[in-house]
Amino acid sequence: MKRNEQRGGFWQPVTGGVEDGENLIEAVNRELREETGVTKYLRIIENLHYFEFQSERYGKLKEYVFGVEVDSGITIKISPEHTEMKWCDLNDALTLLKHDNNKVGFKKISQLISIKLK
Repeated sequence: MKRNEQRGGFWQPVTGGVEDGENLIEAVNRELREETGVTKYLRIIENLHYFEFQSERYGKLKEYVFGVEVDSGITIKISPEHTEMKWCDLNDALTLLKHDNNKVGFKKISQLISIKLK
């Protein structure tokens, strides 16, 4: 998904934080719904990857990477945080993504999917 110019204008996957009282899966569901309109999915793929980084606003943060498998015919309704979205293969995603940590997450889920398809 491409973030709007006010949010940097770069490509990244659905992302967001955990709100007070939420666990990680509840945050995944909320962010998915808020950013894409998706409320039904086939499965969530947990424990893919996490990384830590320093945020000017929040200090040291830990970000967890999840995968969500959706039906191929699903309709996406992007939030005002974004201007575009596209489905793409790993190579296209790696070309579009700005942040290396996002690229690592995509590589890990691609490897997991490849293993399961064999």
